[in-house]
Amino acid sequence: MTGWLIFFFAIFLASLVYASYKSYRKDRTSDEFIFAGSNIGAILGFLTFSAALFSAFTFMGMPDFFRVHGVGAWVFLAFSDALMVFFLIWFGYKLRQRAANRGYKGVAGLMKTCYDSSFAGYLIFASAFIFLIPYVAIQIRGISIFLNAAFPDFLPDWSWSAMMVAIMLAYAAIGGLKAIMYSDAIQGVILLTVIWIIGAACLEMSGGLQNAMATVAERNPSLTSLPGPKGLFSSQFLIASAIAIVLIPVSQPQFTTRLVVMKDLKSVHKMAYAVGIFAILVILPTASIGLYGAVKYPDASTAEFLSQALLFDQAVPVAALAVVGLFAACLSTTNAQIFALGTELRSLLTGSDRRIMMITKSSVFVFSLIVLVFSTYMSDELVLLARVSFTGTSMVAPAILGAVIFAKPPKELLWLSFLALLYFIFSIIELVPNQFWGMNLDFFLYCVLFILTALIMIRHQLKVNRGE
Repeated sequence: MTGWLIFFFAIFLASLVYASYKSYRKDRTSDEFIFAGSNIGAILGFLTFSAALFSAFTFMGMPDFFRVHGVGAWVFLAFSDALMVFFLIWFGYKLRQRAANRGYKGVAGLMKTCYDSSFAGYLIFASAFIFLIPYVAIQIRGISIFLNAAFPDFLPDWSWSAMMVAIMLAYAAIGGLKAIMYSDAIQGVILLTVIWIIGAACLEMSGGLQNAMATVAERNPSLTSLPGPKGLFSSQFLIASAIAIVLIPVSQPQFTTRLVVMKDLKSVHKMAYAVGIFAILVILPTASIGLYGAVKYPDASTAEFLSQALLFDQAVPVAALAVVGLFAACLSTTNAQIFALGTELRSLLTGSDRRIMMITKSSVFVFSLIVLVFSTYMSDELVLLARVSFTGTSMVAPAILGAVIFAKPPKELLWLSFLALLYFIFSIIELVPNQFWGMNLDFFLYCVLFILTALIMIRHQLKVNRGE
């Protein structure tokens, strides 16, 4: 397989070098470096959004999620992503409208301007930092698990992670957001191609869909229904997950910025529809791989299952392409999220363009080192860890939505988001209860946030109508 790996990696790295060359400009401003000229078309926009959304956790986490928890995984992700597409159309319009009126240097900077409060900017940056760092570490952890299982004793886990971070830093420093978007486009094509090849192969090795489903229904029938063998997919879990995923474009800055840098609203709409189609296409084969795992490797560990299903059970060229595809997926998503953190910090800075550029690049380096350390401590529950990240960042959604909807948003939304974020963090470190009256904490918080946000917004709109 070594020859095939060298061949595919050579093609992939050559495409990155070419993308860096096309993206590099010696005399570019910090705006051009950070926002890619704000002239992204529908095709590149859809590929970069999809690649950032469907990453290493989709490639590896979702098959394992199907294998362990059953068909409810489809409801968990596919239905939620479909809802997000419809929300994208409205949110993209309102966000671009507000960005045009108030200027846009990042979500944190926009919040600082709209609320006329530095606290608003720091709140958004803090939420992104606290939950994106672990999310990025998940991607690196996932690929390290796979590569270490595929090539045991070749390199320690941290070496794979360090290699990925080094490539990411070099690539981002040279090309900025435009280079990252090109990387996303390359990764998106590779991901979709590889996952369909492997999904089709796994379905065939399972004896076809009908035989595989019959085998699973006989061995572990709870995999074929809700709430699944471990009781994960309760109504509360599915509703809370859908809300968290729908709010991803609001609360995760790597996606929010991509909506702003599209060249026009028509491109945003085309991008949203294409993301919905991509979501279905990328999740379908993960179900086939998970079904194969439930038939062949029901009791295997995550690392054992992934290395067998994605590597050792596949034809040699396919296995080599899977390694490159996973590496590309992880690299692309990690790049996008670390760069987004740099963008958010930059949006809060003042001073000369040169100074801001230097601090932004330095911050990307520091964030990468923090991620590298975190990746060594993450568990193997990739999808559930990703969900915690989605939920955590969504706690600040009321503040962001208020700034997008109202010219002068009510500051009560800031404090509501701050208290929700603080309580969620305290629940993770087990300082406060994580259930109320039989309700899971995330579900309970969403109910409270929905009611209070609606009341605050209605009250504020009535004041605006009265001219107060």
